[in-house]
Amino acid sequence: MGVATSSIFLLPSNIFLCNQLLRAGTSIGANNAEACNGISKADFKSKSFIALKEARESLYWIELLHRNSFIDDRQYESIYGDCEELVKVLHHRCKKINDTE
Repeated sequence: MGVATSSIFLLPSNIFLCNQLLRAGTSIGANNAEACNGISKADFKSKSFIALKEARESLYWIELLHRNSFIDDRQYESIYGDCEELVKVLHHRCKKINDTE
């Protein structure tokens, strides 16, 4: 299950945190798509770094949802783990971009 597709968005008491996670989580995909279709190397780099930033922000919102008991341990481990994998992939991409410059 993806970062932005969990059933946690159905709970009315956590709408602010969920909206923040939804925005950051969907921004990862949007910026990744923009990076892959960028018109220049600079565009690819910029969008890749934005996607990484949004992935890290998503980790923050997931952590807040868990700390405030809006998601249980099982949901947290699954969603956080998925997002951590995205961060690792994007971090590796961004490191390679910087190393080739």
